Amino acid sequence: MYKFYFVAGSQDLYGDDCLNNVAKHSKEMVDTLNASGMLPFEVVWKPTLLTKAGIYSFFDEANSDKECMGTILWMHTFSPAKNWISGLKIARKPILHLHTQFREALPFSTIDMDYMNENQSAHGDREFGHIMSRMGIQREIVVGYWRHEDVIKKIASWMQSAVGIVESNNIKVMRIADNMRSVAVTEGDKVEAEIVFGWQVDAYPVNEAVEYVNAVSESETNALVDEYYDKYGLILDGRDACEFKKHVAVQAQIEIGLENMLKEKGYNAIVTHFGDLGGFKQLPGLAIQRLMEKGYGFGAEGDWKTAAMVRLMKVMAGGKDTSFFEDYTYNLVKGKEAVLESHMLEVCPSCGDGKAFIRVLPLSMGDREDPARLVFTCKEGKGIATSLIDLGNRFRLIVNEVESIPCPEEMPNLPVASSYWRPEPNLLVGAEAWILAGGAHHSSFSYALTSHQMKIWADAMGIEMVTIDKNTEIESFKDRLKWNGAYYDRR
Repeated sequence: MYKFYFVAGSQDLYGDDCLNNVAKHSKEMVDTLNASGMLPFEVVWKPTLLTKAGIYSFFDEANSDKECMGTILWMHTFSPAKNWISGLKIARKPILHLHTQFREALPFSTIDMDYMNENQSAHGDREFGHIMSRMGIQREIVVGYWRHEDVIKKIASWMQSAVGIVESNNIKVMRIADNMRSVAVTEGDKVEAEIVFGWQVDAYPVNEAVEYVNAVSESETNALVDEYYDKYGLILDGRDACEFKKHVAVQAQIEIGLENMLKEKGYNAIVTHFGDLGGFKQLPGLAIQRLMEKGYGFGAEGDWKTAAMVRLMKVMAGGKDTSFFEDYTYNLVKGKEAVLESHMLEVCPSCGDGKAFIRVLPLSMGDREDPARLVFTCKEGKGIATSLIDLGNRFRLIVNEVESIPCPEEMPNLPVASSYWRPEPNLLVGAEAWILAGGAHHSSFSYALTSHQMKIWADAMGIEMVTIDKNTEIESFKDRLKWNGAYYDRR
């Protein structure tokens, strides 16, 4: 289970009474934060840090604790920043600098030097902030009173990003076959991705995956089909019920087989390609949707970068409301512009609104039997669509804030899950900015995350990120790309 260390910094100039109060105050803060119900993970209190040796040991412990995803640091009183240098030099977990103070209001009528000496966050945190800036240490800074809801929400948001930063090193993508021929944006430097993001990306022959699928027993397959039939609705589309069930069983066997392979070999993301299916009877559809719902990343046509990003965002979002998507087709009616998002088969049910239905319909891609898939409409709400691209000498993350809106009409003939998006600030500007930045046709989408959370991750990875939001204007966006290029290309 993930957790975060919380510690206050101080020194011994004002005696034991002051230090006892520092410890009591920081302990009360941790207990209150944990009791708020607003944090996604536990905060663990640590004793006040005073010395260089103690600070070094604190960061060494955080580094070694696999459950620790980051540290929350607060200078209750003045803490000489040179004491922090050796510890900060070895810090490998994300840092949140909480600039707050224990009491909300100044006690104007009673304030004295004892109070002033004990409550020094106003300049203690500035001393601490200086050394981190001088050392070039990436961190998140949250300012405000620690009991206030907006401050706690900012801490909670950072926690999700911190999990993504740490867990990025644990992402392993299994590539079944290669990229779609002649497609540029799904290519990329896998060695550089491992250096920058910690991602391991490996290829496996299609028929090795097929062997895992074929090894699944009939009883296992039938049990999963029964689970499907209990959980989802069925749309037979005039098919014989027995024949329909046989098609569904193929996907159940694929789901079990692929998950067995992923678990045995230690992977948490997968890519497939309709152009290289080997002994697969169907293109994995329902099987992939179910794997995504369980938290696995996915990218189509060999798109390993998107698969890794889906996995990353799944981890950051706690597995909720996150999926692989593709920009498919536009509605360009004046004032009603929007884009229909979908893919051939693979949209994660975690984004669905209401019950999902199994359908078995022909698919022109892949030259295999008709695949079973889940069909549903995605829920309404704001979210982000992301695209990680390889520019040849570096990576860029593109994030478009979008809103999933009601589709103006029913789409009874659409045989796949879908979402109807209005990109910020509108489709025309949003699409132009996305294309200017080099964004892909595939995206990793989440209702549960924000562009700021992705910026924290991108900054920690040392890569460029551009955001397309309600304030985006094309000319200033072009300038931003030029300025970013001047900065990142010189590194």
